[in-house]
Amino acid sequence: MASAPTQPPLLPVTNPTAAGSAPAAGGGGGSLDAPIATPAFRLFMSRISESARRSLSDRRPWAEMVDRSAFSRPDSLSDATSRLRRNLTYFRVNYTAVVAFALAASLLAHPFSLLILLGVLAAWCFLYIFRASDQPVALFGRTFSDRETLLGLVVASIVAFFFTPVASLIISGMLVGGAIVAAHGAFRMPEDLFLDDADAASGNSAAQGLLSFLGAPGSRV
Repeated sequence: MASAPTQPPLLPVTNPTAAGSAPAAGGGGGSLDAPIATPAFRLFMSRISESARRSLSDRRPWAEMVDRSAFSRPDSLSDATSRLRRNLTYFRVNYTAVVAFALAASLLAHPFSLLILLGVLAAWCFLYIFRASDQPVALFGRTFSDRETLLGLVVASIVAFFFTPVASLIISGMLVGGAIVAAHGAFRMPEDLFLDDADAASGNSAAQGLLSFLGAPGSRV
């Protein structure tokens, strides 16, 4: 008795309408792998965090920085200056963190001034940096041009910084951090520190790495 013929395997059927809906929604002719546009503010914050992580990855061990056996009194002013110059090159990221911590502690000790500073930064971000050029600022029933918006932000920043304690707190915090860095660099013996050419080149581009987020797309800076 002959056996029944074997049914061919079923193949999946592609729905052409579903497959073609994505390019149509993207404006016709767009690629399926086209990335979704990221808002300017989120992109700016991601650039800041990426720059901070890249810069902090070059920091020296804190235990090496506070090693008590490596501290001694400098013999002269020139010796202290030489030590400070070499320690600045070697501990550049650690020193930057120390100054930033002193500045943050100075502002956190005065919450009102910190709120003023955050308000000024938020005004610059949302009214000028991340605002589209074709969207003018409209406040109190009046539309302001880019020049008027920039002038208003500059005036508001001057008032906020020089007619409130914000400027004095920033200056005092940076002075305290700078004093700590200068004292550590002058008393820390750098004889056990080894700095190769790659580290020196990295030190020359440290500022560019920290400020690379300013070139983020969508910003006016």
